[in-house]
Amino acid sequence: MAKYKMHLLVCGGTGCRASESDSILSNLRSELEARGLQDEVQVIKTGCFGFCEKGPIVKVMPDNTFYTQVKPSNAKEIIQEHIVKGRKVERLLYLDPEKKEYVSDSKHMNFYKKQIRIALRNCGFINPENIDEYIARDGYQALGRVLSDMTPAQTIDLIKKSGLRGRGGAGFPTGVKWELASKNKADEKYVVCNADEGDPGAFMDRSVLEGDPHSVLEAMAIAGYCIGSSKGLIYIRAEYPLAIERLKIAIGQAREYGLLGENIFGTPFGFDIELRYGAGAFVCGEETALIHSMEGLRGEPTFKPPFPAEAGYLGKPTIVNNVETYANISPIILKGADWFSSIGTEKSKGTKVFALAGKINNVGLIEVPMGTTLREVIFEIGGGIKNGKKFKAVQTGGPSGGCLTEKHLDLPIDYENLVASGSMMGSGGMIVMDEDDCMVAMAKYYLDFTVEESCGKCAPCRIGNKRLYEILEKITKGNGTEEDLELLRNLAKVIVDTSLCGLGQSSPNPVLSTMEHFMDEYKEHVHDKRCRASRCKELLQYFIKPEMCVGCTACARNCPVGAITGERKQVHTINQNICIKCGACLEKCKFDAVYIN
Repeated sequence: MAKYKMHLLVCGGTGCRASESDSILSNLRSELEARGLQDEVQVIKTGCFGFCEKGPIVKVMPDNTFYTQVKPSNAKEIIQEHIVKGRKVERLLYLDPEKKEYVSDSKHMNFYKKQIRIALRNCGFINPENIDEYIARDGYQALGRVLSDMTPAQTIDLIKKSGLRGRGGAGFPTGVKWELASKNKADEKYVVCNADEGDPGAFMDRSVLEGDPHSVLEAMAIAGYCIGSSKGLIYIRAEYPLAIERLKIAIGQAREYGLLGENIFGTPFGFDIELRYGAGAFVCGEETALIHSMEGLRGEPTFKPPFPAEAGYLGKPTIVNNVETYANISPIILKGADWFSSIGTEKSKGTKVFALAGKINNVGLIEVPMGTTLREVIFEIGGGIKNGKKFKAVQTGGPSGGCLTEKHLDLPIDYENLVASGSMMGSGGMIVMDEDDCMVAMAKYYLDFTVEESCGKCAPCRIGNKRLYEILEKITKGNGTEEDLELLRNLAKVIVDTSLCGLGQSSPNPVLSTMEHFMDEYKEHVHDKRCRASRCKELLQYFIKPEMCVGCTACARNCPVGAITGERKQVHTINQNICIKCGACLEKCKFDAVYIN
């Protein structure tokens, strides 16, 4: 095996691949071969580095130089200047927006400073398609330890003591779930990984599977040992082709190395894993709906109890944990429960992965200790709001979560605090909004999503959410009344109390949280027929300032319905009864004469 002097790590996640990172990889290798350096410098395709806003990323090791927004055409310069001449290509380094200085080491970037990477420990560091690189970073040692030195009960006690809670949304203690399944006797039991990540703006689980698939396989085998199962199933949405491809490779490699299959590590324990594909139904993120989908049935939730730990897949005891939960297992085994529980808050231990998106400068994937404040996440790690705009709200927990406002910025993020504030942890999506966002329209957007994704099994969700959406549609079109606001609130509370599963019970959260924190915007829509963010099209009115209009006729010539009249070099006017509010006049006017009221 060649001993390389340097390594070039290139992001190979979905986002960077869409920005030609595969071409960067091939160009770097071609440039090295052209100079005869291919035996001294290795180019490695990794998973996501997390800093998606600045991708594609190329990291030079061992000097830890971090190149951002790299293009295929930059490959020659990186090899020529950095590798051959030893000079960093400064203009490709990260530019600190505050200090206006180039930063070459990721350790000194605000985006990474407060992160502690446990679930993401290997993402961006190893080639996810090479099992040897996973093993080199302590991979499968945890599995070997529990099989050789620990009983299933001891392993479960360790997970319970660590305080690890499920990272898929509800936060149920992982060790307790495993213990329940271990105590139920059956001829077969199942370990299920929920990789059906359906929240808008969420890409946490996908990134782990793309960047470190073996961490999930190893943890599932450990779970199988704990509950007495020989069969694992990964339920993954078919829209994740790269994650599926890398899982298939990882499963094949693990079988080849004897880390899946019969007599693992020479013990009587055997365990294997299959993939099952979902069609992208959001409701299948709920564990009973997921199980029914895997059984070939309609993806609908069922009443609990019995819980899956008692009667799950094919009626057998089953544990269902999401990708991030499994990604925490091996480090807990190797470093101990006290180490893990020392991170985080009293009731929420460890770290949490979040997908930062929306009106924020540093869009990306982050992992921070529980108890980190929203202010730290949004303004330090996230770099603040784009274009110097004012922060307005952040939606946590996806469509099932709620809006948090400026008064919540110093809120330590954990399960209890988010629920108490009218939101929830969810799987970890964070959508940041600024002053240009309409909160009524935002609530309508999420209701539209949940109406579409409802399985339709229970009337409160199937019918109630549709009615909620219709009221919001009425309000955003300027036809709402005071009675509609009261009906909106009351109906939302009924849906929360009477829906069958978590999707219906949490679907009104965006409505309830925005009504609590932004009631003035609802009343403006109802009483003043005005949308302060100018997002609700039917409430907009376009006017022309007489003192600014020069009569160039550009607005009239581009109006598709002939709503603008006026002679050349004379002031023009807009007929509000004809105007369709398309905005063409505002776009075409070069004299700032057109404005929105």
